[in-house]
Amino acid sequence: MAKNRDLERQGKVVQLSRRLKALADLVTPGNVAADVGCDHGFLSIYLIEQGISPRVIAGDVRKGPLSAAREHVAQRGLSAYIETRLSDGLSEYCPGEAQTLICAGMGGRLMQRILLQSMETVKAFQELILQPQSELRQFRVFLREQGFSVTDENILKEDGKYYFLFRATPGGEPARGDRLGDKYGAGLLGVRHPLLREYLEKSLAGCEAVRKEMLTQCRERGSSARLEEGLRANETEIEDLRAALALYSQKSL
Repeated sequence: MAKNRDLERQGKVVQLSRRLKALADLVTPGNVAADVGCDHGFLSIYLIEQGISPRVIAGDVRKGPLSAAREHVAQRGLSAYIETRLSDGLSEYCPGEAQTLICAGMGGRLMQRILLQSMETVKAFQELILQPQSELRQFRVFLREQGFSVTDENILKEDGKYYFLFRATPGGEPARGDRLGDKYGAGLLGVRHPLLREYLEKSLAGCEAVRKEMLTQCRERGSSARLEEGLRANETEIEDLRAALALYSQKSL
């Protein structure tokens, strides 16, 4: 769009973090997007300025960030393309008014609650662009149980932290889940993503260090039911990480 080219020449195109840019890259061009938890609205602005989405509905449950988003949108002359909406999750959205749902930057349990509370609206989207911060295994299982299939995945590292992002679509036949795929991403394991390997190796080193510390506590203070439970969970995590890393040495998965 001409406005976007003018902004690029002036150096005024909004700059996103690598995480937000990766989310935008997963959006199907031409889709109207619902940016749930839009914060200050920069992702919504980027989608319009880059010509990815013709329209965005940017919602947030917090009045402060939403007011800031509305101001940023107005400053860039995009109020005709971006609607800001005070909404607790998807409570103020209607089924079918957008094709892409973007939900990112929150814990997996909270994201699951948001989706469950408005499942009729959620299933009307053509695609969900998701980036849960935690409970990844449980969240992937939840998506599968709700009839969604993960069709694209990515992992990136920013400021020393790893982020898992994926696109999920409703309908069809969800792939059968397995423990390693649910924990680390079947698609990422399938292509042997190098950054996933780095994540697995770092996680393994951390788990082994924790195990060493727990065993030291057992020797010095004696065992306890809580410590024994922690050791069992730690051992399972180490086994899973080693099994995932072993896939990288196989010729095919």
